[in-house]
Amino acid sequence: MLEEKLENRHIKPTAMRLLVLRQLVESTAALSLADLEARFEKADKVTLYRTLKTFEGKKLIHAITDGTGAVKYALCAEDCECEPQDQHIHFHCTKCEETYCLTQSKVPQTKIPTGFKANSASMLFKGVCASCG
Repeated sequence: MLEEKLENRHIKPTAMRLLVLRQLVESTAALSLADLEARFEKADKVTLYRTLKTFEGKKLIHAITDGTGAVKYALCAEDCECEPQDQHIHFHCTKCEETYCLTQSKVPQTKIPTGFKANSASMLFKGVCASCG
């Protein structure tokens, strides 16, 4: 299953890529580079960073800027091309600091002025998650 996810996005399934993908699949919240470093004590930070950038470039994951200063990453939907119309809302819990994808809630379509071209869109809600509630 993991190898197939990588192959569907034309990513060579190396051992590290499979390990990182497993963490992303099993996580209920978005993960930062630091989160992954903590889970892989002996992994090289540069290798982890390159793995994330490869995944992002091939649209397997998307980056989330939640205001904490650390970029977090989460899996994209199978049919996602990371276009503005594919983007969903994110929720950042100010108590536990976790960031969640609200995939059922799409970022609203907005009319962009003539001459402008949107490459991405994001919407972030902040508050307290159900676990911290």
